[in-house]
Amino acid sequence: MFTGIIQEKGQFLRKFKGSSKYQLEIKAEKVLNEVKKGDSIAVNGVCLTVVDFSSDYFRADVMPETLKATNLGDLERGSVVNLEQSLRPDDFIGGHFVTGHVDSTAPVRSIKSENNAKIIELEVDQETEKFIVHKGSVALNGVSLTVMGITDGILKISLIPESWAETNLSELAAGDLVNIETDMLGKYVYKMLGNKTSQARAETEMSKEFLAENGFV
Repeated sequence: MFTGIIQEKGQFLRKFKGSSKYQLEIKAEKVLNEVKKGDSIAVNGVCLTVVDFSSDYFRADVMPETLKATNLGDLERGSVVNLEQSLRPDDFIGGHFVTGHVDSTAPVRSIKSENNAKIIELEVDQETEKFIVHKGSVALNGVSLTVMGITDGILKISLIPESWAETNLSELAAGDLVNIETDMLGKYVYKMLGNKTSQARAETEMSKEFLAENGFV
């Protein structure tokens, strides 16, 4: 579990590919404080498990499916990545609850300046859009942000100077893919309401069948 408050910007160093493993090596500093093997670190919002580390880097196992489903597969040597240690019981929660399980990737449509803010527009798919609400929370490359607007598949986000400068969102250009994780509370609510709707529909059909079988209709 994470909060979406990025602790530092790291650098992708290299990947290791073997017959039975695929690992990423990331240059880092702050997130290595008190780290140990088996700990979780979010890389661009993707929860990865530390399998090895030193004073200035860590390695993490990653599944081929994860590379396909996120922008980690697009990383090149020197690519800047957002890093966050997993949440601890006594930590301050400054963002929102982020699981590190990316829902989808979305291409950047445009980036514009508006006074001291940066406005980013992204093109999200229908499956992702249904979990995004105006003024709700969303994580982009692991960064906890507030939804400025969502209309016809276009997600609009406004970034304050701090979020722009201290994350890799400032590295983005039109066409780049961004990892998106929608608010998990919204997904649970959607699931619950969906189940209730399906149950009500089923009960209505059963009632119609009962009435028909007993000659009431």
